[in-house]
Amino acid sequence: MKFLRWILVSFLALPYTVFAEVGVTDTTITLGMSNALSGPASGLGTGVKAGTLAYFEKINQQGGVHGRQIKVISLDDGYEPDRAAKNAKRLIYTDKVFALVSFVGTPTSKAVVPEVNRAKVPYIGPFTGAEFLRTPANPNIFNIRASYFNETEKLVNHFINDLGYKKIAVFIQDDGYGAAGKAGVQRALRKRGLKIHAEGRYTRNTLDVEQGLNSIMSKNPDAVILVGAYKACGAFIKLANQKGFDAKFANISFVGTKKLIAELGADGNGSYISQVMPNPDESDLRIIEDFKKDLAAQGVDSPYYTQLEGYLNAMVIVEALQQAGQSLTRSNFVSAMENISNKNFGGLNVNFSKSDRQGLDDVYLTKIENGKAIPVNSMK
Repeated sequence: MKFLRWILVSFLALPYTVFAEVGVTDTTITLGMSNALSGPASGLGTGVKAGTLAYFEKINQQGGVHGRQIKVISLDDGYEPDRAAKNAKRLIYTDKVFALVSFVGTPTSKAVVPEVNRAKVPYIGPFTGAEFLRTPANPNIFNIRASYFNETEKLVNHFINDLGYKKIAVFIQDDGYGAAGKAGVQRALRKRGLKIHAEGRYTRNTLDVEQGLNSIMSKNPDAVILVGAYKACGAFIKLANQKGFDAKFANISFVGTKKLIAELGADGNGSYISQVMPNPDESDLRIIEDFKKDLAAQGVDSPYYTQLEGYLNAMVIVEALQQAGQSLTRSNFVSAMENISNKNFGGLNVNFSKSDRQGLDDVYLTKIENGKAIPVNSMK
């Protein structure tokens, strides 16, 4: 009996950290991030990473969350699914992170989700609008941004209602990302009794766009919705202009607005981009003011949409960490995320629930003019 009492007393006297959740100590919360820090999509990964880390650093300088500093282990996957899956396994099982945050891409997310489900690790704020991350609701996954279905609905609606276009083509990356965007366009057109007029493809992380362009041009569409990354989409539009292809072009937000504009130069004028974040140049929301100040403090000049998305991801994560309380676990963190209901983040209202894993639904239309993405209400 004395021996059992001794064991119990010794057990209760052990440090708190013995009982802590994976990735959590008395002084730290460790998160994992993998995205494109190299290759043709690197502007997306570096942008989202910069925005995410800038807000976390602000919180750390204020004392952290319940006295814990937020640490981020960041890995490069080059926007390649196999590398993303390996990185996720390393982050989960070797680095033992609390959650995975701000990953970039549909094909990369598709490769990572099986491990997310196996380990029951939270997967927060992936930079993709793919529907498989939203429907059916996955208990481990929370998307901050609007979906590709939201974006393509917006673009199709404007092309048809503003310009009277009915012959709408798609140029897509030949993988899960392209398929997700194409599915959104098909869905929007089907609602209006229409079909995709023509289709072209290119291989991820290449600039092999000419065959896809020629395939689309042969059908003479009114408009083309592009579902790709900035270098390939930039190459497509420039080559289309060289060939005298007279159609309207529109990209969805994943393209990377600032990088696309830089790729296009004067060839960008008149093309459209759907956005899932407010315009950093013109919005007067409080989040934009704070975002620019906090990014400047980290040495980031003229931050744009990708950094803003990462910044909002971090804001939402910190809110849930605060609400989860001192005794942080993955379970009470997920519950805190689910209880974020109509929560105002600097003018953006984010909503989650057990059945709704998408925090924002708003989509904004922009038009490229003289090197800037200008918010517009119509394509007329």
